[in-house]
Amino acid sequence: MQKKIIALAVAGLVSGAAFAQSNVTIYGVADLTFDNVKAGGATDSGYNMPNRNRVSSNSSYIGFKGAEDLGNGLKAVFQFESGVNPDATGGTWANRDSYVGLGGGFGTVAMGNLTGPTRALGAAMDPFAGATGITANTGLIGKLGGGAGASLFDTRWQNAIAYISPSFSGFSVVAAYVANENKTRDGLSGTAGQLNTRGYDIGAKYENGPIMVAASYNQAKVGDIADTKGSATRVGAKYNFGMGTVGLLWDRVKWEDNTGNAKRNAWFLPVTFNVGGNGKIIAQYGHAGDVTDTSDTGAKMFAIGYEHSLSKRTMIKAVWSQISNEAAASYDFGVNAVGFSQTNGAGADPKGFQIGIRHTF
Repeated sequence: MQKKIIALAVAGLVSGAAFAQSNVTIYGVADLTFDNVKAGGATDSGYNMPNRNRVSSNSSYIGFKGAEDLGNGLKAVFQFESGVNPDATGGTWANRDSYVGLGGGFGTVAMGNLTGPTRALGAAMDPFAGATGITANTGLIGKLGGGAGASLFDTRWQNAIAYISPSFSGFSVVAAYVANENKTRDGLSGTAGQLNTRGYDIGAKYENGPIMVAASYNQAKVGDIADTKGSATRVGAKYNFGMGTVGLLWDRVKWEDNTGNAKRNAWFLPVTFNVGGNGKIIAQYGHAGDVTDTSDTGAKMFAIGYEHSLSKRTMIKAVWSQISNEAAASYDFGVNAVGFSQTNGAGADPKGFQIGIRHTF
């Protein structure tokens, strides 16, 4: 719901309905919860996070989008989407998917701040509304041994250009390139200050009736002279059996530089079950294995909740989530992390409960 992301879901942003609009459309989400969170059991004493209450804005946003018919089947499309924090103040202009592009029978080409197919696949496989909050699968996927917040592969790509193909009987592809515009001058060659950040992200999806199957591969060079490269490979499948859904997501992350490499495999099992006409029980279980040649760096995540729709646009929800880190792991929630020390807090287990309201407009 409201996953306005390019790549595997981008067709929804530049659909025929969007093309028919002659005026700017304003849309958004207000998703706020009252939370109770903590993290205990750290390997080093003194680095736990005590129990505390808070109010969280779970990826709330406001956006503006539109299209212009240029004739001969060609359309100009644009979107500016910004994250907002109704629980406090402020936000950041155009920090979410924001782009301008051209669409037609050939597909769509867009440039801007974009979600690539790897991030899109992770979000599409998350069963909770908006793929946000402490239940988000970004607590484990895309990471190598731990970390707070979303991984590099689950954030939007700045300075990106992407091609999104039309759907061919349910099959579509996406390819994105991240420009290396921060490349430094030749005089820095051979020094630690030399930069050449760049990357690409490709994905394919088949969706027809109750079945969705998708795969993606993302590689990014983010280091300097150490030539640090990261990659993420994902495969996901989901089946809607009428009364609910069941899926499976597999995620492999690899990092390498001139000193060696390390990798980690993870998987998630998401399920939903409809209750009555307006309710839904949601759960997912995830497991991250050990990082290469490093024991006790794995983790498990379990999240369960209930969502009840009061209308087509308003729901109330209650969710619970916990990550169980092994002694040398430090995974934290991907959205609204508990915030224990990533350096000394290895072994701490973040857990939390949220109740709240989600309204879309």
